Amino acid sequence: MLTASFHFPKGFLWGTATAAHQVEGNNTNNNWWKWEQEGHTVHKSGLACDWWGGRWKEDLDRAAESGQNAHRLSVEWSRIQPAPDRWDEAALEHYRAILRGLRDRNMTAMVTLHHFTDPLWLSEIGGWETGTVVPLFEKFVRKTVEALKEYCTLWCTINEPNVYALEGYVDGKFPPGQSNVVRPFRVEANLLRGHAAAYRAIHAVQPEARVGFAHHHRPMKPRYSWFPLDVLERNIQFNAINMAFPSGIRSGVMRTPLGNTRIPEAKGTQDFFGLNYYSQDTVAFDLLRPSELFGRRYYPKGSDIAEGGMNANLPEGLFNSIKWALQFNVPILITENGIEDAKDSLRPRYMAGHIHQLWRAVNYNWPVRGYFWWTLVDNFEWERGWTQRFGLWELDVETQARRKRPSADLYAAICKENGLTSEMVQKYCPEAFAGMFPG
Repeated sequence: MLTASFHFPKGFLWGTATAAHQVEGNNTNNNWWKWEQEGHTVHKSGLACDWWGGRWKEDLDRAAESGQNAHRLSVEWSRIQPAPDRWDEAALEHYRAILRGLRDRNMTAMVTLHHFTDPLWLSEIGGWETGTVVPLFEKFVRKTVEALKEYCTLWCTINEPNVYALEGYVDGKFPPGQSNVVRPFRVEANLLRGHAAAYRAIHAVQPEARVGFAHHHRPMKPRYSWFPLDVLERNIQFNAINMAFPSGIRSGVMRTPLGNTRIPEAKGTQDFFGLNYYSQDTVAFDLLRPSELFGRRYYPKGSDIAEGGMNANLPEGLFNSIKWALQFNVPILITENGIEDAKDSLRPRYMAGHIHQLWRAVNYNWPVRGYFWWTLVDNFEWERGWTQRFGLWELDVETQARRKRPSADLYAAICKENGLTSEMVQKYCPEAFAGMFPG
């Protein structure tokens, strides 16, 4: 049998990513908890993974024992600032304890300061729909970073601002559940202003900090490259979903299909580019879809598609996404990559294929510095509740018991080797071997 190894540079970060509301449990003071109680989600988050109750310790033990040297987590604004005029020092100490736990396990921490949830009091005054939020977010960021700076120098200001805006203000699946063409770009502009203010606040508190944001990148191909309407529609869809926030940081002008917004203070406000990649779409012009800007996005027939159809196993999309991100001229971190797969039958070949493409990018000497798998243990997947299982470890929601999936052993082998080998692929996903090791 052919043997080969794909190794990564010394010091490469290998970790998993989590988010506060999805793992902590009983986050009762934010807009998502209220959204759940109103019946907008398949399930309720409840205890989630009980991290606020202390189970973060056992989960981080598992991560460290499996060779992970980093972890990306988020903090919950509504815990730290439960009211506009009140800070909860006990909550900050709780997060300090988690970050100390990472340090004690020799793991690098990346902290995300906003991951989809807003305090109820912020929602009640308009949330991110008005510019009032920007100084409030800056104040929260300054307070939080001051409290946690002893244990963290790697900060993600906002997770997936494009998803926050589109799901909350176009699709209506996230709070506040609106369907509007103009408002999402106004919200995204305020998120960009908040990011810029947070970037400067973090550097004022901690000059050595590295600050970026996590961008949900959805690469797209036209159905027919020779058909002008498919190409046009691909470009419209791609720019609407992918380009607003990054263009604003690159040039100080946020570019959208509805026009441009000048936000000069945002220019140059990233020290790294956080890239979240799950899958890529094929786009076709479709007159029957005016609400989707006359575009239909789909996976080609025969694609290796996950349960529920949300994501497909298209590893080359990660390579192409990294190539796309090179234009921003900063180091790149893969801040999320993963697949929903309760049976753990697709996940091993998805993981191996994507890490192989990651290695291709690194082998081109592209500045990729780390990789965070989504996610460590099954968690609450927003409007989809517990119906999607992304974890290396399975969670029994009723008992809080964890059960290791085979893909957890594959990822452990990759982390400990600092690379992917033909023996790993042959053991955990032999069906992918010929495609990765031809001949």
